[in-house]
Amino acid sequence: MTIKAYLKPHCGWSNGVRAILRKHSLPFEDIDIINHRENYAEMVQKSGQPLSPCVEIDGVMLADVSGEEVENYLLSNDLVKPTDVPTDVPTNAGCSDAEHAKMATKTIRFF
Repeated sequence: MTIKAYLKPHCGWSNGVRAILRKHSLPFEDIDIINHRENYAEMVQKSGQPLSPCVEIDGVMLADVSGEEVENYLLSNDLVKPTDVPTDVPTNAGCSDAEHAKMATKTIRFF
């Protein structure tokens, strides 16, 4: 299985996607869309929309998804088996107030 995950370095939604992929021991390419604008442009071109996270699994693009949604896709397509392995972060939540405060100190520009 080939997985390309278009993620922000620090984001609740992105961390949830990472947690699900780790939970199922799936190798994936973690593509930084904040610090590399060409990656963001590629994500928008492939997904047809500007929101993240986006995860491409064997050529199928899951746009603007949570970790929970990624796991549901994997399970419903028999790409992984159910497991009771816990995740270290929420899989369906945005950033905490502390994470938002940390990001507010930096200027982020896509273009």
